[in-house]
Amino acid sequence: MRPPASFVTDDLGSFDSTLPAFLLPILRRDGGEAARHAVETLPDELRGLMQLALAVPDREETRGNHEKTHHIGRIGNITLAAWGAFLALSEFLGETLCSLGRLLTGRARFRTRDFLITLQQCGADALPIVSLISFLIGMIMAFVGNVQLANFGASIYIADLVAIAMVRELGVMMTAIILSGRTGAAFAAQLGSMNANEEIDALRSFGFNPFDFLVLPRVLALLVMMPILTVYANIVGILGGMFVGTAVGIPPALYWHGTLDSINLLTSSLGVFKSFFFGAVIALSGCMQGMNSGGSSAAVGRATTRAVVISITAIIILDSAFAAIFTVLDI
Repeated sequence: MRPPASFVTDDLGSFDSTLPAFLLPILRRDGGEAARHAVETLPDELRGLMQLALAVPDREETRGNHEKTHHIGRIGNITLAAWGAFLALSEFLGETLCSLGRLLTGRARFRTRDFLITLQQCGADALPIVSLISFLIGMIMAFVGNVQLANFGASIYIADLVAIAMVRELGVMMTAIILSGRTGAAFAAQLGSMNANEEIDALRSFGFNPFDFLVLPRVLALLVMMPILTVYANIVGILGGMFVGTAVGIPPALYWHGTLDSINLLTSSLGVFKSFFFGAVIALSGCMQGMNSGGSSAAVGRATTRAVVISITAIIILDSAFAAIFTVLDI
């Protein structure tokens, strides 16, 4: 539709910004002589505003895209986004492995003080929340187990239930989820803030490798502390189960002997084995989202959220894969 040749504005009174916003797309459909002539018929205050607006060229990116994307196009967009995310993950993982290689050959440079501080934040500072959650999880498992086992007069097997559940699955899983929300989010927020303040670019300008200086200490700290916290969580969870077992009439010594009889070195090492992978996932997710975040505070918040969601999702997927592998291997 072509713009009108003129406007009749005799009865036009006061107006607000709605009228120029309504007229602008109509006049821009044909920016030729007809549009200019139509503008000349507008009142003085409106004419000057429209001439100023028409003098600015219309940008393609400011136009709304009202065309519906075909289903095949949506699949293509999702595929390209997934491929881009895979390439970004591969690049970040490769840079991290190269940094680990430089560490093994003595060429990686980072501050030992930063590593020790990160080690404390990942380990000692996380003990209170890990203790609370693990103790409560052990109590819950014992309560639920007692409700069912008491029907068969087998309450003593609460010790077996809690011990096996904690050392195989719940201890490492709950510790990993806690560190995802606590440590992984902190890594993303710290590195995201540094990226927004251009501190990472400053490190590159001074000749420091950001992966050696920022990512490597955090990955090493979680790889060291995650197995230790897992063992600690297992012990605390078993103590929580013992607390409930004592409350329902099981002597502590009998409960403890039942625990020792139900687990062996192989069973107790499964959760510790998985903890290395979970710690690597948490550290890589937090550092990657922080390093690749945008330059604003909102981008830092989004990176922190993505780090937590991605790490928890990856942990659950990994745990499911380990459960399937252990079942196949009859472990």
